[in-house]
Amino acid sequence: MKLREEGQSGRHQGEHEVIEMNDVRSDGTVLVWDFPTRAFHWMLALSFLVAYVTSESETWFGVHLMSGVTLVALILFRLMWGIFGTRHARLTSLQLAPASVLRYLKSLLGPRPEHHVGHNPAGSVAIVLLLGLGLLTGVTGLSMYFELGGEWLKEIHEFCANAMLAVVLVHIAGVVVSSFLHRENLARAMVSGYKKGAPGDAAGRAHRGVAALLVAAVVAGWASYATGVFSVHVPAVMQERHGGHEGYDDD
Repeated sequence: MKLREEGQSGRHQGEHEVIEMNDVRSDGTVLVWDFPTRAFHWMLALSFLVAYVTSESETWFGVHLMSGVTLVALILFRLMWGIFGTRHARLTSLQLAPASVLRYLKSLLGPRPEHHVGHNPAGSVAIVLLLGLGLLTGVTGLSMYFELGGEWLKEIHEFCANAMLAVVLVHIAGVVVSSFLHRENLARAMVSGYKKGAPGDAAGRAHRGVAALLVAAVVAGWASYATGVFSVHVPAVMQERHGGHEGYDDD
């Protein structure tokens, strides 16, 4: 009997350790978004904002280029993290079935909207669009920089960037609406990492080290640009748009 009680005690202790590992809080929230996912999210948002704002400036072209390179690198990381990351970060967790998306949107009009611990179906669609449009925007931009295409490539680049902006605005609106209907601040959750959920819904690990390496890599890239490790020139297609200036000095 004593051994059985000790076994039960050990089992309960093990369960407690799992709960601690999963970062379950007393307020009923659990760690859903690991550190790499959160770092990616906010750095991607900042990179796109800077790239879009500086897109028409020849003076700030170096910043525009670096923002675009950062955006592509972040998306490539996110795709890799979507394979090796925690449960809610994995691409397989995305709910992309049209029926699921329609059901979720319809539930928002009713008294009890569907609650999803990870990405909801509408958010899943937004993620795929943002990753796809971000890659297309970045790849076409880099192709323009290396002068691999002409005016037609510039048109595709601008279309993808504007389409991405539209998806971003719809995504932000969706976050606001969902936060109101679910009585849960989804933007704050992407900062803290915690959302409403059961202990079994937790991500399991925060992966602070991976996030630190990701941030360090981005900072190192920008530091290399700021210190002049590599030079930047304005591609011909952009010079033509601004009146054919000769040369460009990033310093």
